[in-house]
Amino acid sequence: MTTLKIPSTPLMSRSGWSAFLVALLAVCALAPVLNLMVPQGSVFHLSDYAIALLGKIMCYAICALAMDLIWGYTGILSLGHGLFFALGGYAMGMYLMRQIGRDGNYKSDLPDFMVFLDWKALPWHWSLSDSFLATLVLVVLVPGLIAWVFGYFAFRSRIKGVYFSIITQAMTFAAMLLFFRNETGFGGNNGFTDFKRILGLPVATPEMRMTLFVITGLTLLGFFLLAKWLVRSKYGRVLQAIRDAESRVMFSGYSPLPYKLSIWTLSAVMCGVAGALYVPQVGIINPSEMSPAQSIEIAIWAAVGGRATLIGPIVGAFLVNGMKSWLTVTAPEFWLYFLGALFIAVTLYLPQGVVGLVRKLSQRRGDAS
Repeated sequence: MTTLKIPSTPLMSRSGWSAFLVALLAVCALAPVLNLMVPQGSVFHLSDYAIALLGKIMCYAICALAMDLIWGYTGILSLGHGLFFALGGYAMGMYLMRQIGRDGNYKSDLPDFMVFLDWKALPWHWSLSDSFLATLVLVVLVPGLIAWVFGYFAFRSRIKGVYFSIITQAMTFAAMLLFFRNETGFGGNNGFTDFKRILGLPVATPEMRMTLFVITGLTLLGFFLLAKWLVRSKYGRVLQAIRDAESRVMFSGYSPLPYKLSIWTLSAVMCGVAGALYVPQVGIINPSEMSPAQSIEIAIWAAVGGRATLIGPIVGAFLVNGMKSWLTVTAPEFWLYFLGALFIAVTLYLPQGVVGLVRKLSQRRGDAS
């Protein structure tokens, strides 16, 4: 008796792997050469500002990719993912503050803001902040655990749609108000800044900036491959079925709870990792990263690029934040109006985003030829 084997489809097409290889070479080879080896007077030199900006946008692109997994492929719109991004950033920021040592303004073993507030010792939640390995664990564990607990009760109660979006927004707003308070031990309104070292090495050198840039790029590419593998697996097909008709999935014998909870937790962990990579490159973390507006922007990046495409949200993050960096310099008073108009226009006229528009135009060309 012979059994039929269903041929497995490749993870990406040949052109997809070629584009992935180009991105890998650009992150690991081209950018370091243009920044560190090409003279500053050359037209081909990539400035330190450009490296910092691209590194920051790649962190945002990880968040947009995480949003696509839960919104584009599972139908769960979160307006609170800025919380998980900030939690990962605060975990890394606590470690960086401990690395300052006695080089702060008050020459104390305590962070400067604690000395200013007349604290005598570190609070209990800072006990592991002097260990880099423990920090890496907390970057994953804290956002993941909070997301799991929140998601378990929300999904078990079958909260969905706009109601779920509202409570996620309320969650991140409540956390922002909590972190604004000085007695919580997170720096209050100012947050953490003035970082000196990471792993004992100066954080402000061109070599360290480039190292963080490369690590961020590799993390983004790694998460992209992971997301691609997930959505093409049976697990990913169930997620898309939950998005399209959750009641039918339940009727077919699948429980949506473990699928929704697992992808929700994974997306939160991805945002936490992005926040941890963001902080040493930008040099600051404060409660404004938890504002509802920040979480809404993550959804805008995914919508502009194209939901349920994986590459679309990455493109959207680069496109929107690139325009933001330009408009906030040339016309800062019009940036928010432009962002709102962009979101409305994409919702009305480009429901599949920029990537969907490009695919539609290329398909029309193919049909015409």
